[in-house]
Amino acid sequence: MPDAESNLQAAERIAARLAENGVSALVIGAVALAAHRYVRNTEDIDLGIDADLRKMRSMADVFRADGFDVELHEPDSDDPLAGVIDISGPFGLVQVISFSNRFPAAIHDALAGEDTRIRPGSELRVIPIPQLVALKLYSGGSKARADIVELLRRNPEVDLEAIRQTCRRYRLRGLDAILEELE
Repeated sequence: MPDAESNLQAAERIAARLAENGVSALVIGAVALAAHRYVRNTEDIDLGIDADLRKMRSMADVFRADGFDVELHEPDSDDPLAGVIDISGPFGLVQVISFSNRFPAAIHDALAGEDTRIRPGSELRVIPIPQLVALKLYSGGSKARADIVELLRRNPEVDLEAIRQTCRRYRLRGLDAILEELE
């Protein structure tokens, strides 16, 4: 059975290979929530990127050549994501999720924002809370809403106005109703 350390090491190797090919990655999803003090169960590590489908296909080939088990999920016209690469092995699963042509601003802004690393000495960056909240709002659903509420509860020092401004800039709706649950 895979362990968290081997999964994290694989994610670091995958992020390094992405960077070698001109693609910056951020930890998103449940591991990013954990890095921001909200730990919930997960069995994978999600990396958010901005890469078009051509680049996703190329990266899938790179990962296959590196010996990983790889499955590329190409988007259809209604998909809110621009493709997902599932990379698996004895370490578990790392998903590389592209927001290109769908919601790349959250990835770009996060890369330009605070620089929090997943652990000391790692090149793997964690998405900042405002963009994490935005990605959760973008994904929608009751689980994402519950994640936002709990994330904000566990980070009472966070600048709620900055999060509001971020979500307004991205034209995302629903944050005010979630913030009412915090009161």
